[in-house]
Order: sequence, then structure tokens, then C-alpha cells
Amino acid sequence: MPSALRVEIFVADLDVCADFYTRVLGFTVTKRYDGYIAMDRDGVRIGAVLAWQPVDRASRSVPTGVEIVIEVDDVRAEASRVRAADWPVESDVEVRPWGLTDFRIHDPDGYYLRVTSA
Repeated sequence: MPSALRVEIFVADLDVCADFYTRVLGFTVTKRYDGYIAMDRDGVRIGAVLAWQPVDRASRSVPTGVEIVIEVDDVRAEASRVRAADWPVESDVEVRPWGLTDFRIHDPDGYYLRVTSA
């Protein structure tokens, strides 16, 4: 079996998390257990664990936390999907000096997401 990466995030509300990742970003919930959900989109896997204590949102974002990068074929279409879902875009679609095109958002728990060209 080839290696794979699954990111696990700690969230305040599993239903809110699942709604964001499915409705706004097009993931599918593949498993659900008490206190945990697994989501997938084209091989990108994210697990969400119900946090047992509050976490400071500032600790989840750049530069102190983590940047979750999702590569897609059409960044502009993804940005349109996010806007159609009425989700705020942190940084609009932009061609970066390193040659990739991306935009940035925060999920409901404050995780910083960069959606970028593959």
C-alpha cells in the first residue's frame, strides 16, 4: 500500500465541521463514530476529533499553528464554490511569486486552509 497522509483536527462541534467541509469544500463524510468523523475528497483525508477542552483559535493559524493545503485542478472554481456557500474568503485568488495560484480561508474552528493549484 502506498503511503498516505491524513490530517486530524480537533473541533468544537462535529456537525458544524462536517457541514463546512462537505457543503463549502466538497468533502464526503466516510465514517462517523462517537466523537470522530472521517472525510475524504479525491484522496485528501481529514479526520475531525471532538475537542475535550477549548483551544485558542489563534494557536491554530499561521504562523504559530498549521497551514492545511488542498491542491485542486481549478482554483477559481473552488473559490466560486466557497463564495456560493457564503463562506468568507481570507485572501482572494492570487498568483503567488512562486508560480502557484491560491486563495485562503479559515474553517469554523480557525484552521487556516490554502486552496491551491496542483
